[in-house]
Amino acid sequence: MKKINVKSPLGIFLFVIVPLVIILAYSGGRLDLTKEKRYTLSDNTIKVLESVKKPLTVEVYLEGDFPASFKQLQGETKFMLEEFRKINPKIDFKFIDPIKTKMSQDTLMAMGMQPSILPDIKDGKISQITLFPYAVIKYEADGVSIPLVVQQAGIDADQQLTRSIEGLEYSLVSNIKNIAADKRKKIGILVNHDELNPDEFQGFVQLAMENYDAGPIIPKNQTELSLEDVPLLKQMSALVIAKPRRAFTDNEKVILDQYIMNGGKTLWMIDAVNAEMDTLTRAKKVMPFPVDINMTDFFFNYGIRINPALVKDVKKFALLRLVTGEVSGNPQYTSLPWPYYPLGIAENNNPITKNINPVKFEFPTSIDTLGGRKNIKTKVLFESSERTLLKQVPNYVDLKEIASVDSLGQMEKPSTPKIFAVALEGKFNSAYASRIERKSYPGFRAASPENKMIVIADGDVGRNKVIKGKPLPLGVDLLTNEQFGNEQFLRNALDYLLDDSNLMELRNRNIEERLLDRHRITEEKTNWQWLNLLLPLAIIGLMGGLFFWLRKKKFR
Repeated sequence: MKKINVKSPLGIFLFVIVPLVIILAYSGGRLDLTKEKRYTLSDNTIKVLESVKKPLTVEVYLEGDFPASFKQLQGETKFMLEEFRKINPKIDFKFIDPIKTKMSQDTLMAMGMQPSILPDIKDGKISQITLFPYAVIKYEADGVSIPLVVQQAGIDADQQLTRSIEGLEYSLVSNIKNIAADKRKKIGILVNHDELNPDEFQGFVQLAMENYDAGPIIPKNQTELSLEDVPLLKQMSALVIAKPRRAFTDNEKVILDQYIMNGGKTLWMIDAVNAEMDTLTRAKKVMPFPVDINMTDFFFNYGIRINPALVKDVKKFALLRLVTGEVSGNPQYTSLPWPYYPLGIAENNNPITKNINPVKFEFPTSIDTLGGRKNIKTKVLFESSERTLLKQVPNYVDLKEIASVDSLGQMEKPSTPKIFAVALEGKFNSAYASRIERKSYPGFRAASPENKMIVIADGDVGRNKVIKGKPLPLGVDLLTNEQFGNEQFLRNALDYLLDDSNLMELRNRNIEERLLDRHRITEEKTNWQWLNLLLPLAIIGLMGGLFFWLRKKKFR
């Protein structure tokens, strides 16, 4: 009998590949041969999963009769949860069919789930299907609902599915990390400088409290931040300053400087110009003016400057709904372009802004990045389009401008794209390291450890609308029936600032779309069906005839 050479292709197949397949099959192991390593968990994910100390259950409401595209999402979710369970047996999961279990939509919505109405394309016909593609993570007495489908405007169903799969690992593991944490991080909201009132900031507070403990920071002396407030500030992992309209004192700036030098994260939403849409709607014409909060030198220390000039974007803007007529006593509304409401559309691969709806800014100004700051990395999050105009203030803003949005008005000039939001990270240096003020702060630090900061040149980016005394969800515009990405942007901003496990990098995962040509499928469907039916029969018949001929030849 001829021996098989181990180095031959047949030998490699028999002695290497076959045993490896058998070992993997019995051990439950897998080899990830995909280009983007989509089936390999990150090291940071594994560390989070290993940190879960008590039983945790994931209930996935993605079971039942639904389109094939959702079968793929179901399979990806099941595979990932199986990997989670291999890492930590305390993590278990189950899939639930809400229709079969007769769960009402009211019950599902009470659990924080909103219905997804997505197109289902089958046999060239388009229909709609209502699903609740959510997962509920339960840990001890706590529970949290997380969406499995990305809600992003302007993309088709295939892109939506791909982006949902891209964000699956981050969505699951980040929520597992938050719900299983022994202690939640604290976020302080400064409320001493005429910031947004509670009703206008309720949407932000609610999203912050999903994963963190959030509460107000009120100076003990009722006037300004002082050394008495330092112990409370030290308990805060992050500090949010939303639309301050009263100037910070020099003593407060030292307090904030040292908060940052001691590792505190900050999220700034700053209005450098006073311009309110409510006033403009009533008066039809207003004169915005600069707002000086005495922080120019403070931000200059970090290599940025907020300019007191309104930015008009005549290419990327939101709509403003106005009364433009009347029929039989009933007002007639029209949605018109309003360049003072530019849209932030993610054009880079930043995990804070990736795969979210456009963010709506209201009368924003701009940020200059000055550079030259050692050990600080500046990342642009949003900027205007190439068709940008700058309006110097004080100057009039008139509702009549809506009729000619791209015309130059008084004290306006064309400009290059302007930055609306930036993220800073690195080791920050104190602005008071060589100044006399350092002696007023016990235990003064001249430099910070690795730190992060986000600055947004719009105080209204975190403001929710209030209709008849009731706050609306953040980013919702009832008049134009649009959902902007403000809520997701600010949630990602907080997660970025407080992410000590580096999980945000998972949001940068890209999966190459390898889609079938649906038009070709429709045209050639019948041909391929006949081929799949007849080809196996032809092969079997050919092999049968060959076997009969060989047998007849042998025993002739």
